[in-house]
Parts: sequence; structure tokens; C-alpha cells
Amino acid sequence: MKLIPIESGFMTADVNVLCEGGEGRSRFPVCCWIVEHPRGTVIFDTGLHAELQQDVSRLGSLAKIFEVDMQHDLKSAIERQGVDPARIDFIVFSHLHFDHSGGTAAIPNARIIVQADEWQAGHEEAFVSGAAYRASEFDLGHEVTEIQGFFDLFGDGSVVCVPTPGHTQGHQSLRVELASGSVLLVGDCCYWQRMLEEDLLPPFGFDRELQRESMQNLRKLHQDGVKLIFGHDAEQWQQIGQGPMT
Repeated sequence: MKLIPIESGFMTADVNVLCEGGEGRSRFPVCCWIVEHPRGTVIFDTGLHAELQQDVSRLGSLAKIFEVDMQHDLKSAIERQGVDPARIDFIVFSHLHFDHSGGTAAIPNARIIVQADEWQAGHEEAFVSGAAYRASEFDLGHEVTEIQGFFDLFGDGSVVCVPTPGHTQGHQSLRVELASGSVLLVGDCCYWQRMLEEDLLPPFGFDRELQRESMQNLRKLHQDGVKLIFGHDAEQWQQIGQGPMT
């Protein structure tokens, strides 16, 4: 088993947009992760759309909030790690916001694994109109498995989808059992470590109390020895985003 970090790009925004009580501006990574398992290859999230390298207008109103810095597209980032995007078997989405599903076209032959509530939300006009969801970037004809709750991808307990709703209706994290220990890719259940330590939430989201409950579950897992990898933690990314974990 191997866990490979993939950097899709960076975004910059006012911290108070992302975290209650925040000040100043923050540049944070947009992270994807490849899991190499003996029975298949998985990518957790697909990051930013390739066109954002040149033009942020596709973000609509969100272009006023987020500055985007992309030096490469997802396909080339994956290939640099010695992985063929066409041979990735599964896309596991934490959720379907634009910065977690925009690169889906680069993974043409994978089956999508997504919480059923999230797949539904990603197509609802009330959510799509806010520009965070763009079905045209993730609903591209891939085979889709809509799951409900915990889901053991390979049936051996090594790669398990863990529901962590709140940020969105069907947000999920991914637990990966490596030789070095258990890792949980938490997506946007918690952007960075300080938010978990100080119980800080974004000023927006599907259900704040549900997200707070999911974050409390993260604390329990951390106390049990699970390594948490946060969705957009720049400091943590500098420490662990440089090479594979085994």
C-alpha cells in the first residue's frame, strides 16, 4: 500500500472567508491523494479544473473570493509520480465542490465512489446556482457508485470511506491503512489543524452542528492514533506533501 500526494494548485483567500474569527489572507494547497492498493488504484478528489491555469472566469462569483495559482494540470501532476491517469480504477470524492472535483476529466476510466446525498446535492439547482458545484466538471459519463455511510472499497478494511457530513450534505473522508499506521484524509471536514484544536468552523456550510459533530469524531480518531491529513493545511502539506507514504 502506498499513499501519494498530488498537488493540484493553490488558492488564496481572506481567512475570515474560510474560518470564523480569522484575520489576514492565506495561501493554501488544493490536495489530491493517490492510493496504490494491490487490487486497484484510487484517487481521492480531483482538484481544480485545468482551465483555471489561464482563466478564472469559470468560477463565476467565486472568482472575487479566491485567487488561483496553478502551475500544471492534474494529468501532468499524476504522471510525474509515475502513475498513468488512464489506469486509475476509482475516484473517491470527499465532496463535489469545484476545488475537489474539477480535474475529473483527467481520470477517464475510473468508477466514481460518492455518497448518494452528495451526488444528489451536486445536481440540485439551489446548490449549483451558488457556483460551488459544477456538474459539468464531474458528471462526465463515468460509472458511479452512490454509497450510504461507511464503505469498504476493497473489502479488506484497508481503504474505507468514512462519512463526515456537515461541510456538505454528503461529505466523506477516506481512511487508509498503511504499514506505518492508519491515515484519515479528512477533506473539507476540517481545513487545517488549528481549526480542529480550537473548534473553529467555516462561516458557511450545509449544517454547522453536523460538521462540529464530525470534527469531534476526528478528535476521537486522532486520540486513537489515526493520523489526520487536513484538506488545505499549508504547514502540514510542506511536511508531508513531498513524497509517498507507506
